[in-house]
Amino acid sequence: MPRQFSALEERVRRHIQGRVARGRFEVYVAWEPSAEARTVKVDKHLALAYYNALRQIAEEIGSNQELSLDTLAKLPEVLSVQEGDLSDDALWALLEPALEQAMAGLIAMREREGALLAADLAERLDRLESLRSAALARAPQVVEEYRQRLVRRLSELLPPTNPVDPQRLAQEVALFAERADITEELQRLASHIDQFRRALRSDEAVGRKLDFLVQEMGREWNTIGSKANDAELAALVVEAKSELEKIREQVQNLE
Repeated sequence: MPRQFSALEERVRRHIQGRVARGRFEVYVAWEPSAEARTVKVDKHLALAYYNALRQIAEEIGSNQELSLDTLAKLPEVLSVQEGDLSDDALWALLEPALEQAMAGLIAMREREGALLAADLAERLDRLESLRSAALARAPQVVEEYRQRLVRRLSELLPPTNPVDPQRLAQEVALFAERADITEELQRLASHIDQFRRALRSDEAVGRKLDFLVQEMGREWNTIGSKANDAELAALVVEAKSELEKIREQVQNLE
């Protein structure tokens, strides 16, 4: 940003914050003042000092070459171009329309990209819902398969004269079912997915909310993974977390 505009940095920041809710922005300002607003300043004392110094050198080396104005003008800092002084308000009156035009273009582009991202996210949510449904269907099968394995092991260990106690078996299966129960996690996942879909349809800035929902869904799948004493459920968890990571990356691009 040109030094003349440095005092306007806070105004620029507030203007951007008033138009967008999140994101990091870099603003580049190029300004070319009109020729009428410029003046040329001559440092006469410096020019005279140069002149006297050069004459002294010429005398010492015996040179009769005359010093030209062109030579003096090219010496450092003899001539300087100064911009016309404008107040901060006058500079802001020049900068604000250009800044607003740039912001309008940026917002229009983000809205187009947002529509494409929303469509992609909707498809990934469908996939997450399918994985949740698969986990819901698999959960009771895990308990039943555990019961069958327990019956087989006990039958192998116990003599025929001492059959498996149905009541004890039911207690063991019930304890396993309680430890492996993922009903609440699956219910919360359904709620999070529904909230995510509704947020995508909103016209408000929802990026932070979506980011929060992604974190919550990740926690639920992690809990399911810790409870899942089953290869099929574990595979569903891995796939769901992979989808969530892709969703998380996409959400970072939404306002």
